[in-house]
Amino acid sequence: MADEKEPRLTHLAADGSAVMVDVGDKADTVRVAEAEGHVRMQPETLKLILAGNMKKGDVIGAARIAGIMAAKQTANLIPLCHPLALTKVSVEIESDDALPGLRVRTLAKLTGKTGVEMEALTAASVTCLTIYDMAKAVDRGMEIGGIRVLAKSGGKSGDWALNAKG
Repeated sequence: MADEKEPRLTHLAADGSAVMVDVGDKADTVRVAEAEGHVRMQPETLKLILAGNMKKGDVIGAARIAGIMAAKQTANLIPLCHPLALTKVSVEIESDDALPGLRVRTLAKLTGKTGVEMEALTAASVTCLTIYDMAKAVDRGMEIGGIRVLAKSGGKSGDWALNAKG
């Protein structure tokens, strides 16, 4: 039997089969997670998006809504995630001439028994995918990257931030 302090994968049973973690006995706490991602593109594509001149319409507005909707659907997309009653999802999209492209930052929040990292990551991923979808007609070489959790708070494991943990 493994030492309880030893890191282990929580979605694996002793026999190695996949399981959904039982969170029934956990305390309800406020839980927040932030994630990010980016879409690198040609400078001309970024200019078209920012000017609102894409054929499919408002890229940033549509991507923001898609990210929010995706966070709410995480349990339908990721097999062992719990369905969660999110109390807040936000999606920020900013242009970055240095990429060049768009940077995405998401936040998911609830009061509950399990964390919201997957919801924040799903929001960031789908936001980036939507940007790609809406701009691919003019730039099929766009690159999606940098999808990662930036910070989480709440729950038994406490707070964690990328800048503090690398």
